[in-house]
Amino acid sequence: MSPTPPHSGKLKVAIIGGGPAGLAAAIELGKLDFIDWKLYEKKPVISEIGTGITIQRNTWRMLELMGAAQHLSTKDFFRPDNGHYVQHRNGRTGQLVDEQRPRADTPPHRHPCRAYRAKLQQALLKEADQSRIRVGKRLVRILRPGDGGGRLGLVFEDGPADEVDILVGADGIRSVVRRFAFPENSISYTGATAYRTVVRLDEAMRINGLLPTPTFWHGTDGKWIYACPLDDSSFEITAKIKDPEGGDERVSWGQDVPVDRFVRSYDEFCPPVRQLLGLATYVQKFDFFAGSRPKNAATASAALIGDAAHPLSGAFGAGAGFALEDAYVLAGALRWARDESLSPADGLALFDRVRSPHYEALYEVLDGFALAEKSIGDLGPQPPDEEIRCRVGNIWNSRHDWMYTHEADTALREAIEEVNKERATSSS
Repeated sequence: MSPTPPHSGKLKVAIIGGGPAGLAAAIELGKLDFIDWKLYEKKPVISEIGTGITIQRNTWRMLELMGAAQHLSTKDFFRPDNGHYVQHRNGRTGQLVDEQRPRADTPPHRHPCRAYRAKLQQALLKEADQSRIRVGKRLVRILRPGDGGGRLGLVFEDGPADEVDILVGADGIRSVVRRFAFPENSISYTGATAYRTVVRLDEAMRINGLLPTPTFWHGTDGKWIYACPLDDSSFEITAKIKDPEGGDERVSWGQDVPVDRFVRSYDEFCPPVRQLLGLATYVQKFDFFAGSRPKNAATASAALIGDAAHPLSGAFGAGAGFALEDAYVLAGALRWARDESLSPADGLALFDRVRSPHYEALYEVLDGFALAEKSIGDLGPQPPDEEIRCRVGNIWNSRHDWMYTHEADTALREAIEEVNKERATSSS
């Protein structure tokens, strides 16, 4: 570790990306008086793509710490009176297979809920200093400092714009910052695609057999449909399927597809589900991408947060929570480094020490999912209902709920205590 910080003045920081990860970083870095930050977003306005998002217990904790929870009222999300328990049903028969409830020690205000992604983003935006946000700025190149040291140069589509001490990549699964920091890492289409649409709540609730409860309707070969109210007027439909038909370009953002093509993919499902799909007037697809797993989330001058930091591709329905945790730990680690008269690189190393093992544990869960799928395949052809029961029992269970109750602030505090003990021991 460096005994003194290399910068006596303020650290210049660029945040690339204006999604939940980038806005959370703006909020937390904005609390540090030694940070001079700007956020660059490639779109002309700060906005979100997609439909619904689950605000898990750990996400609520971060929103409260960041001051953004106050900007979400009960009219902004859907949370059933029963505490957002999730049903898993056989999509072919409608029969209940399993259900999951929040842990008993979860306080009511942190029970999971479902909301429009834009609602969460706007809550975060209200806590950020918007005078430091630059839109319409697409990062195309990052220039490394010369041999004598110096700052990173940022080149945008409209020309050079900034030189910074620290670069924060919050620019999603196709991160330009990740390609710069870890050029050996790449991503590709996983073979799975999500379809998303929203229909009117009153029309959905007139369907016999459809309940205002977060429900996964499972089909064969791992396909499923997630159906849930979003607010007092909207009902969300999100579906996943392997290798959908058609040779469209694979994209991670929303791309319009024919409604009838979407509906035909779920012909095996029971009448209530097919009636629900029949309400759709538009559908967008979001292809899932993943890639090699970075062993680190930071270098000496760059940090990756949110989807840029990992190839999880929506596997746990908690990407926003992970992103907020990343931002909180990053700012806390840089604060610690400055308080201890250490270099920013030491702060980034602490950030990496806290977050990389957490992502490694999540990768292990994904590996477990893959093994479960393989074991189902190894059983050979099964009756469809038995296949569905087996998949729900082996993959969709509460064994992995620890990720939703993780406390990133506690993990950071414990890591700081460990590092300080190590420093004291090495200096004695």
